[in-house]
Amino acid sequence: MQVVTVRFQPHGDDRGQLIALEESKEIPFHVKRVYYIYDTKSGVRRGFHAHKKLEQILVCVHGSCKIMLDDGEERADVLLDKPYEGLYISNDTWREMYDFSSDAVLLVLASELYDESDYIRNYDEFLKFVRAKKGVQ
Repeated sequence: MQVVTVRFQPHGDDRGQLIALEESKEIPFHVKRVYYIYDTKSGVRRGFHAHKKLEQILVCVHGSCKIMLDDGEERADVLLDKPYEGLYISNDTWREMYDFSSDAVLLVLASELYDESDYIRNYDEFLKFVRAKKGVQ
């Protein structure tokens, strides 16, 4: 499984740091939706889905969390703990977010508006989707 992390260019001086994110530069898609997850309780796992079309960049802008990625063949766990680093997640990847620090703020940049029909929330259905996409029975 290929994990794609994106390192953003910090700009700063003695006043602090700034990260600027621009479509078609740091973000490989047009951003249509932005949301963030925070105040996640200890031991809680989130996600448990994939998308048919939507792509995302996840950035833990404060604190840390882990992301489990699954492409139907392999799994990888990624630690997000730097506000200048993002994780690209393609549309055909199952994801679960977990191990949030008490101060974690996970920012999500999405390529599409919210559309419930784009979600694959059942893991077996996800595997069927991935196999069909690859032309495997």
